[in-house]
Amino acid sequence: MAEGGARTLRTAASKTTGPVPVPADRPLSGRRVLVLGGTHPTAAAGRARVVELGGAAAINLSAGVTDVVLLAEGAADRRMPRIAALEIPTYPADWLDAPAVAPLPRWVIGRRGPLVLPRGGVIDLPDQQLSAVWHLTASWAQRTTCEVDLVAFLVDEDEQVSCDEDFLFYGAPESPDGSVRLLADGPAEQTLAVRLGALPSAVRKVVVAAAVDGTPTFGDVGALQLTAGCGSSAPPLAQSALDAATTERTLLLAELYRRGPRWRFRAVGQGYDHGLDVLARGYGVDIEE
Repeated sequence: MAEGGARTLRTAASKTTGPVPVPADRPLSGRRVLVLGGTHPTAAAGRARVVELGGAAAINLSAGVTDVVLLAEGAADRRMPRIAALEIPTYPADWLDAPAVAPLPRWVIGRRGPLVLPRGGVIDLPDQQLSAVWHLTASWAQRTTCEVDLVAFLVDEDEQVSCDEDFLFYGAPESPDGSVRLLADGPAEQTLAVRLGALPSAVRKVVVAAAVDGTPTFGDVGALQLTAGCGSSAPPLAQSALDAATTERTLLLAELYRRGPRWRFRAVGQGYDHGLDVLARGYGVDIEE
């Protein structure tokens, strides 16, 4: 059961070639929209509007993109030739005020996409899959000047680690018992693999965060896309586009936490101007000066 107003996006299969009916207040249901160009705040507002209209905000030109919105200088984006070759519809910024959409491509009709969570959105994880390995994957538009590191904190009911080894980062990518591992999937994607059923009982929450190395901020990185799914090959159960403001250097992405006998996933999206060292100390990690 979802909290935070999040709703599952479902597109019913149609036997006709006409457009699939969608709720009038969610005209982008079943669609995955890529926003190009603009300043970071205007692009973030555009992605938030996509989610408000029932769509999923894409961060990169993935295979599932159905529409593209062009903000200022978006037409000059290096991906535009590929978008044109794929014949993906493009629209100006004001299209998001009252989008009129073309029929969904045939490959989208009947496909059930992941639940799109807004910032703060929560879902319960299926009980029958808690013994499996859950993958939380963060991805972002590749930047040559920014390095983003995924980190995790395994914390107790007081939101403190029981030992420094419960802080996972690139230099210590696995928990002592092997229940949580960081996987480097490339320069613009990293994954946290969590076997919930193997976590020690004292661990009440797994906090997932990202940090920018050096002087850049998340304003330079842009939005991060976060997906949560059972295993590496199954379609994700949920996804969220997280936009920090211009000055943050660390960003809380998500939490996996116990609520009674169940585990829940929350998309957070809370940024801070301070560095990773300050964030880690807040969870009880002893950082050497």
